[in-house]
Amino acid sequence: MSTPPADGVSEPDEPLGRTAPDPVDLWSSFKRAHELVRARVIADTAEAAGLSEPDLTILVNLGKAGGSLRQSELAASLGWDRTRISHQLTRMGKRGLVARERAGGTSVTVTLTDTGRQTITAVQPGLYAAVRRHFTDKLSAREIETLSSVLRRL
Repeated sequence: MSTPPADGVSEPDEPLGRTAPDPVDLWSSFKRAHELVRARVIADTAEAAGLSEPDLTILVNLGKAGGSLRQSELAASLGWDRTRISHQLTRMGKRGLVARERAGGTSVTVTLTDTGRQTITAVQPGLYAAVRRHFTDKLSAREIETLSSVLRRL
């Protein structure tokens, strides 16, 4: 019987004859794949619709939330700081894609405008097609399941 590691986290056993890739090489491969897929999906969808990647990201998140979220929840879901989300929403508000409204105290609610809803509705079919073409169609169902599990854990 082996002794558990000092940090209490056990490493999974490697299959015979296989060694784990170097962690920095794995991280580099992850970054490269992310950048390539991201750039291709954005080129196929956001740029074609006259949107920036942050515009598209916010529109998609608001759409999935039913059209409105507290600004702090939106920022947290994107991993953005308050300044970044505020500046981006100001730009999008000037273009009529979103509206912000104080909801008592310091809370601000961000809502898709009719223009924002029309924009995301128009972009979604191309977005889904681009994600399939550049990402999910290149993976097996098992790989998608495994990747989804790994990304949720991270």
